[in-house]
Amino acid sequence: MSLRSEPTSQSLEKKLLIMGFEVPDILAIFLSLAILNFIFGSTNYKLLLVWGPVVLVACGLRIGKRGKPDNYLVHLCKFHMRPKYLSAFKDPSVSISPPKIKKVSL
Repeated sequence: MSLRSEPTSQSLEKKLLIMGFEVPDILAIFLSLAILNFIFGSTNYKLLLVWGPVVLVACGLRIGKRGKPDNYLVHLCKFHMRPKYLSAFKDPSVSISPPKIKKVSL
């Protein structure tokens, strides 16, 4: 009785990187490029006002995410969009008073 084995891909857990950036990072870089190009695209200083900040954003992402876990940018955005307080009640002014304890004399 021999052991049956099937060949499988060895890179199932490998994350998708494009030039060292994850996909959400690439989307953030291109989004900032599109917004700056829309605003400053027709000026004479297009190279300085459009491409300069985008290069700074890309370098900031590369340096700022060093040592951080996967999808750090997505989790950071979710954290900042979350409400500042979490409550089990609909109205934050509703509170539960502590139970009254009766004194028992012995």
